[in-house]
Order: sequence, then structure tokens, then C-alpha cells
Amino acid sequence: MAAMAGLRGRASECEVLNGLVQNAQTGHSQVLVLRGEAGIGKTAMLQFLLDRAADCRISQASGVESEMELPFAGLHQLCAPLLNRLDELPTPQHEALATTFGLRPGNPPDPFVVGLAVLNLLSGAAEQQPLVCVIDDAQWLDHASAQTLEFVARRLRAEPIALVFAVRTTDQQPKLTGLPELVLTGLTNRAATGLLDSVMVGPLDDRVRDQVLAEAHGNPLALLELPRQVSRTELTFGPDGATLTGRLEEGFLRQLQVLPEESRRLFLLAAVEPVGDVDLLRRAAQRLGIGHVAIQAADGAGLLELRHRVEFRHPLVRSAVYRAASEQERRTAHQALADVTDPVKDPDRRAWHRARALAGPDEAVAAELEQSADRAQKRGGLAAAAAFLAAAATLTPDPARRAQRALTAAQAKAASGAFDDALSLLAEAQAGPLDEAEGARVQLQYAQISHYSQHGNKGMPLLLDAASRLENSDPKLARETYLDALAAAMFAGRLADGPDTGMQQVAEAMHQVQLPAEATKPDLLLQHVARLYTDGYPAAAAGLLDVVNAFGSDELTMDEAVRFAWLAACAATDLWDDLNWGILTRRHLDAIRGIGALGVLPVALNSRIIYDLYSGDLAEAESLVAEAAWVAEVTGGQNAMIPYGEISLAALRGRRVHAEAGFARILDDIAVRGEGVGLNMVSWFQAILYNGLGRYDEALAAARTGAASPLELGPPKWALAELVEAGVRSGNIDEATAALEQLGTFARASNTDAARGVLAGRTALLRSGSAAEDCYREESELLARTTLRVEQARAQLRYGEWLLRGNRRHDARDQLRPAYESFSSLGVDGFAERARGGLVSAGDSVLERSLDTPGDLTAQEAHIARLVSEGLTNAEIGAVLFISARTVEWHLRKVFAKLGVSTRRELQQLRAASAGTRGVPGSKERHDERR
Repeated sequence: MAAMAGLRGRASECEVLNGLVQNAQTGHSQVLVLRGEAGIGKTAMLQFLLDRAADCRISQASGVESEMELPFAGLHQLCAPLLNRLDELPTPQHEALATTFGLRPGNPPDPFVVGLAVLNLLSGAAEQQPLVCVIDDAQWLDHASAQTLEFVARRLRAEPIALVFAVRTTDQQPKLTGLPELVLTGLTNRAATGLLDSVMVGPLDDRVRDQVLAEAHGNPLALLELPRQVSRTELTFGPDGATLTGRLEEGFLRQLQVLPEESRRLFLLAAVEPVGDVDLLRRAAQRLGIGHVAIQAADGAGLLELRHRVEFRHPLVRSAVYRAASEQERRTAHQALADVTDPVKDPDRRAWHRARALAGPDEAVAAELEQSADRAQKRGGLAAAAAFLAAAATLTPDPARRAQRALTAAQAKAASGAFDDALSLLAEAQAGPLDEAEGARVQLQYAQISHYSQHGNKGMPLLLDAASRLENSDPKLARETYLDALAAAMFAGRLADGPDTGMQQVAEAMHQVQLPAEATKPDLLLQHVARLYTDGYPAAAAGLLDVVNAFGSDELTMDEAVRFAWLAACAATDLWDDLNWGILTRRHLDAIRGIGALGVLPVALNSRIIYDLYSGDLAEAESLVAEAAWVAEVTGGQNAMIPYGEISLAALRGRRVHAEAGFARILDDIAVRGEGVGLNMVSWFQAILYNGLGRYDEALAAARTGAASPLELGPPKWALAELVEAGVRSGNIDEATAALEQLGTFARASNTDAARGVLAGRTALLRSGSAAEDCYREESELLARTTLRVEQARAQLRYGEWLLRGNRRHDARDQLRPAYESFSSLGVDGFAERARGGLVSAGDSVLERSLDTPGDLTAQEAHIARLVSEGLTNAEIGAVLFISARTVEWHLRKVFAKLGVSTRRELQQLRAASAGTRGVPGSKERHDERR
């Protein structure tokens, strides 16, 4: 491999990049993050990559510090050469990307649809020619672009695409964590010496050489630039103690000092103009009276190129120029660029330059920034909208209006998951002046941040107080705040901060609120949830079921879906209303994705995961677990939620080691945060895990904890069912009987098919003879009408085990075989093993399952196989799973090989043939049809 200047000592790194290009050329995706300090050679490595990729299609972007707040600026750079392929995308993706890039008006696009659109845009471009995408200075990408490109990077599988990021090591939270990395360190002493000698034009004293080598620490840029920048005297007498980056920047500035003043002003214009638009730069230069001679001098200095685009020799040149300029000089440059930026085609960048040009407040510019925030939000750039609003607040001359804008900016920052920034803006808003209603909103925002950032026991008292303050000035917002207080109380649960700060206190306060004459669905929902605690479950259940059904069957406004669907879903879980449980968790998740509210997305994801586990769609649950992990990464963990979905999935699968390690890891976190709902969740799924594995004493202990506060919404009532089973199996009949009595009170009040089925099955455990059998049959009949496929299989398992104990081996096999097949197809391995053991005892021969056998599909493959059997195309499957159609085809080839089929029709026939024993199409499909 031919060496390049500046790549001495990088043989192994060059080999990695060379292999990356070869992989793309042979149809294999690869992602790589080059990470290292300034000057370590990242840009040179990218250039080496591009030289090796001469036969590939190239797409490039570069993050620029001054445009980090402009939404999708970096993404547009990367995608601009490919936008002629926009019409090839499915209509929803086409519209989402066109709206994102401001090519058409539209509603705020779902950020996940935008990510999928970019993925398919790149994939489509790579069909004709392998594609190499490079993003330099990725640490300066705008927030929206970074999120989208990370989404794409994590979903590349089988496309002929190489995606490479160069990221400077900074003191800030590192971006793109968890992706394959190549960390660039300093050159070895031998390579560094060779590089230094290659740029010296005369002899160099050994002591001085050693000093330069020691100062450079193997940094290639330092070794290349220091001899050019530092005088012979300085080389002879050694460095002056400045930092390496500082000395490099000083050296670049020295080279600029010999240029005419007009040329230096051009450099500053280029430093503050992030697009690299040569024509725009020339127009701004003309605005400042910078002539052709000065432009030629700047172009000939070797630090700046003015060809197809404006390019600095190294990013440190840009930062050196910008930092060396005075505030007034920077403002003048920004104003010139604002003056020549088209207010129609690029109003947001023009507003940003105008804001940077100001020395003090200006209402007109603040209003422009507010309009830019509105446009950013419509394009899905919630973080950018927050940045525009924050800048608008800073430039607002009127103190009252400034406080209002700071509050609005804080709300946007909090919604995007940037809680620390939101708190700073709230402090500005609190400086006022604020009226009573605005003061209450500030208090409300503080409380919401406390709740959504911690999900513990600190937020509820603050929310309750804010709701009380808002009742006179804004009754509607007051009722919505009671909702947040209710959510905080639900999360705190039995770990509420004090004996009188739980659900009962919130319910009593809500019960006193006067509803409007035309009460809305949210109003009625809050009223009936409060009745659970003020009037009791039996009195409130029927009315609450009606409200929940209205949320599930009626069209919802975006506000209802975002703010209230989750509570309706919680109530559905509590009432064993599985149909609306499924509908509402999906509606809530879709709505949160739609507005890009990463601050609350983890809650929506975890809620949906629990439903998927009970409905048997473990493949979707697994994909949502991965999505939740991605959200935690891209938001820097600021809104990290305890990963209940991940641990619950491991528990239902019967993966004891993984699940137990997860339970142990999060229990301490639950205690610290005061997140009582976590105790319920953990104990509930611990009981499921141990009941599945036949470890009934441990299941009993876990279920006992999970059901300790049965009035709390959701998990405790399901834990009661586990308690009955574990109590009977472990011989604790009295405890099981008491738990069944409690369960019966709730189930009869609800009276849904699922409630009656669960009750019948647990009642059977405590009966004998024909009474028991009647209950088992009733359970099977009732649960068959529900979407709860795991509960259906468990009903068959319990019935089969009962028949086996009665020595009715043939009848037992008729129940245990379909139970085993269902558990196996769903991936519920603990219960599958329990069913297998029963079949063996019943005299049936069944092979022990191994996850390594060729016929076993991964969760992703099983999900794709099911979607193919439903007739979806590869593009449609990709839209469901947020992967490219090519990746779907890649997975599908493996599915065919494992199942011994060669066509989609054969796969559909295979799954249709197994429908009788595996429940395909199962109740989830019937549920989807009913939707």
C-alpha cells in the first residue's frame, strides 16, 4: 500500500479503511467511528479512504461549530447529492424527508420515518454503485442530524455502504458511542521522527528535535505544522509552554499576519459561514468592500481553498481565525452574511446570522428567531426549535416578554430531553417579571423535569402544588397538571416521599376539581381514575372501562394521544382490557415518535414492550428494547429510564442468568430514585420468571412483594395471579386462597374476558375434580377471545399439568403439545421447557430445544417471517422494523435457509400449516383487524 504524506506509521489503520472499502464493494455494510484529538490525523485518514474509494460513489458532510443549532444542516450536506432519488422512496418517507429539508410544507415528520427515509435513500443510491459516506468533525453536527445518522448507522446490515465518522475527542459527552471505533493515537517515536525530518529544510539540532517530538506527542499535524510556523530561534531555544492546540492555532495566525487586512477579513467571513458556499462568501466580501486582489491573496496563502466550495486546510484554521477575532469583528462578519443570505430560501440561517451580529436586544430579530423555531418544530427539529427560542429570549428587550420566551424555550428543551439546559432557561424565566399564571407554569416545568428526568418520588408534591396554583388562572392546564401529579404518584408508588404523598392524596385533590359542563375524554378519565381511590375499585371499574373504550375507539387529537393515552393504557392494564391496552400503547408510542419528544419516549417504549410480551410479539418487544437503548445513548442518558422492558423480556424468555443480573442491577437504582412502580414491575416479572422455571418458592416471594399494594395501577393485580399459582405450587394454600379472594374482587368488577379468564384459571388451581376442569375449560374459552397469547398458552399448560396429575395422559398431551408449540414459536423458553417436561412425563417424545439448531430463528428473523406470511413486501416490512428493504432481504435469505424453504409462498404455506398448533395468525392479528 502506497504511503501518503502524513500517514506514516498508520499502516494498520490504513488496512482497516482499505478493508472497509472492499467490504462495501462486495455488498457488505460497515460503520466506523474515527476518534481522536485535534490534529491526530482523522481528516487525513478520511482522505485516504476517499482515495481508495475511487470506484465508489461518494457523499460527504462536515460538522461546523457555528451551525450546530440549525436543524438537519449536516444531514442535508450528506443527502443533497442524492435528492434526485427522492421520488423512489415510499410516499410517507418521501414526504417526511422533503418536509425535513424544507422542500415542501407539512406536519412535523416522525424522526424514525426520517431516519428510515435516509437509510433507504442511501441504500437506493448504493444499488447501482457502492456508496462511501464520510462525515468529518461529527462532534459539531447539529443535534437532529447526529440523531438521524446514528439511527442509520445502527441499522446498516446488507447494503454496499461504508459510513465513516471522524469525531474529535472533547470534554463533552461523546457522540456515536457503541458503534465500531478506530481510536487514533500519537505516532510511534520512529514514525514521528521520520515525519518531522520529511518537512525540515535544513539540519535540526538533536536536542531541539527531541523537544519538538516531546511536545508533539506523536500528533501528525503538530509535526507537520510546527516547523512551518515556529521560527528557527524558537526551534533552537524550545517552546514557550503553550498548549499544543494553542501553538498550532498561533502558528496558523502567524501565517495570516503577512496577508493584507482585507484578506484576513475574508478568512473571518469564511470561518463564520458554515455552508461552504463560494458565491455567498464572495457576495459577503463585496458587501464589506473586500476586492478581488484580497480574495486572490487569501486563496494563495495555502490555508483556504475557494474552488467548488470553501474549505480550510484544517479545522484548527477555522477555529483559530474565529477565536482571534474581536466581538465587533465577528458581528460585522455575521451581519454581512445575513445581508446576502436569501430571506425566502434560507430564512433560518439568515436569522441566525442576524442574531450573532447583534450587540444587544432586538425585538425584530427575536421575532424572526421565534418564527425559525416554529419552522424547525414543523420539520421535526425539536432541539433546534429550543435553541432558536433560547436565542430569541436572550435578544428580547422587554423583560416580561423575555421571561415568557425563556419559559417557552425551557419547555422545548425539556421535551427534547435537554433537562440541564431547560433548568438554566427556567432560572432566566423566574427572574421575571411573571404574573401568577406564568409563575405557576415555571413551577410546573420544574416539577415536570424532576418527574421525567428521575421518575422517582420528588416530583409529585411539586406537581400537586403547581396544579393547585393553576386552578384559578388556567383550569384546563390545572387538570392536565393533576395528570402529571398522578403519573408521578404512580411512579413513586409505595416509595412516595412521605406517608400522605401518594395516589390517595392526588385522587382526593382531583376529586375536588370542578369539571366543565362539556367534559372531555381527558376530564372524564382523570375523574374515574380518581374514583378508584376515593370510591373503590368495584364502584369505579365500569365507568372507567367506558372511558378507556372511548380512548381506544374514538379518534384522538394529538394532545390526547400524547398526554393522556398512556394513562388510559395504564387503566386498561389494570382492568384486564387487553384490546384497549394494545391499541392505546400503540397510539401513545406513535404520537410520541411523531412529535420527536425523546424526553418521554422511554416511557412509551417500555409501556408498549410489556403489552408485546403478553401478546406474544417478543420480536417487536426486542426491537423496542433496542430503540430504548438508542434513545438513552442519543440523549446522553439525561432522561434515562430504568430498562424495565429489557429485563422483563429476559424474564419471560426464561433467561434466568441475564434476568437475575438485570434485577439485581436495577433494584438499587429503584431505591435511590424512590421509584416504587419499579418494585412492582421487577417483582411481577421475577414471579413470571420463577413460575416459568418451576421455582415456586422464589416465585411466591417475588409475587408477594409485587402484590403488596394491590390498589396501585397495573402490575400488582397481575402479580396477584402469579401469587395464586406460586402459592398453590409451593404448598402455601392459605396465602394462595387469600390472594385469589383479592383477585376475584378486582376481576369480577372489571368483568372483561381477560379478567374472567385469569380468575377462572387461578380458581381451578384451588379446586378439584369436575369443578377444577370446568374452570380450566372456561379459562381457555375466555382467553381465546383475547390478544394475550402467552396467557392462552399458560392456560393450556396448567390444564395439561392438572390432567397429567390425574393420570389422564392422552388428554394431557392434547393440552401440553399445543402449549409447548406456542411457547417455542414465541420464544418463551422457560415455560416451553416446563411444557416439554410435562410432555415427556405424559409419554410423548419431544426433542429438547436448542437455540443453536438451524431451524431456530432469531427474534428479528421470526418477526420478518411472520410479516412475510401476512403478505407484506420487503419495503413494507422495512417500514415496520425501521430497516432497509435490502436488509429485510438479507434476513429473509437466512430465514429460508433455516426453515428449508426457497420462496415466500412456501414460507406462507409453512406458517399456515402450523397455525393450528402455533396460533398463526394469532389473536394479535385478530386484534389488529379489529383496530
